[in-house]
Amino acid sequence: MTPASPTAWPAEGARLLEPSISYALGAALAVTPEFLSRPTPCREWDLRMLLRHACESLAAFGEGIEAGRVGLDAAAEDEALLTDPARAFRDRVGQLPGAWTGPGHERHVVDIAGCPLAAGVMAATAALEVAVHGWDISRACGQRQPIPRALATGLLAIAPVLVPRSGRHPLFAAPVAVAATAGPSDRLTAFLGRCPDIAPLGNWPG
Repeated sequence: MTPASPTAWPAEGARLLEPSISYALGAALAVTPEFLSRPTPCREWDLRMLLRHACESLAAFGEGIEAGRVGLDAAAEDEALLTDPARAFRDRVGQLPGAWTGPGHERHVVDIAGCPLAAGVMAATAALEVAVHGWDISRACGQRQPIPRALATGLLAIAPVLVPRSGRHPLFAAPVAVAATAGPSDRLTAFLGRCPDIAPLGNWPG
């Protein structure tokens, strides 16, 4: 599949963000306190750790969209994230649409530690992050809900640019081989170093 042109990303990123959020919110509804210690498709992370990581990423996306910049200093964890990470994840995912359509939505560039990034690229990155972590959550909870076909197809078009095969470690493992007949959800998650046909019973690449 040919990667989408970055010039098309402002519209593409916003278009993919909404279904990514819907999918991830549905996956997070399955999280219960006893699931938080379960392994996930991300290496060495249980579900609690993955939710905390996802919340940190969501906070950075929200800051970038609303303020036009993302700082390098880690934000202090709030009580909700410590006591109920699933609820914190749902709350932060639910805030993204408002941030994107709010006063800063017409901003074209986001400053990340002095480096400019097109706002559309940030939206596309957020869509990819939210959808794939929604998949991780679903797997950890035993739901095994694939990323919706249209959403996964759209993300597959931009993933090779956002996550190139070189220089992706340690954020992502090497792509995993899948059958030629695999659907777009399996192809996307495999490209990001996950094993779509294996349940997370141990340490997976992530």
